[in-house]
Amino acid sequence: MSGESRNLWLIVFKNFINSFKPRQIRGNHMGKDYIGNAYYEIPANPREGKRKPTRWYNPAKGLDFQDPIPSEWEAWLRMRRPEPPTEEEIAKNVAIAQMKKLNAAKIEEKRLAEGGSLPSIPERGHNSFPTYPEYTPGDPENKGNR
Repeated sequence: MSGESRNLWLIVFKNFINSFKPRQIRGNHMGKDYIGNAYYEIPANPREGKRKPTRWYNPAKGLDFQDPIPSEWEAWLRMRRPEPPTEEEIAKNVAIAQMKKLNAAKIEEKRLAEGGSLPSIPERGHNSFPTYPEYTPGDPENKGNR
């Protein structure tokens, strides 16, 4: 083969050297949630072959990805919504969640005041399946009754 060809080992060596250089990722700051997580985005650029934006978040100091992120921001991160949530939307959803907690506590107090007991937890294991009087597991006489 004559002509210029790419030197594979030179490309591999350049990529290896470049892998040690710190990446300069600078995204647009899109917002912050009530936990303290900061959200960023690098917009899509079809001219460079990038069809989707890149989105990520940096957790608040000391949390290190331990707490779940709010559902509005998670939907934005997973590309389910094109625009980040607004402060008003987040405040409205937090108020609805608090109202639901209060209503659930009131219903529980009312149920206990009426003499209701705690809900029973179903028993787990092989005894929790329904039993029928006409069928006994392991009985050889019942094999043909299917």
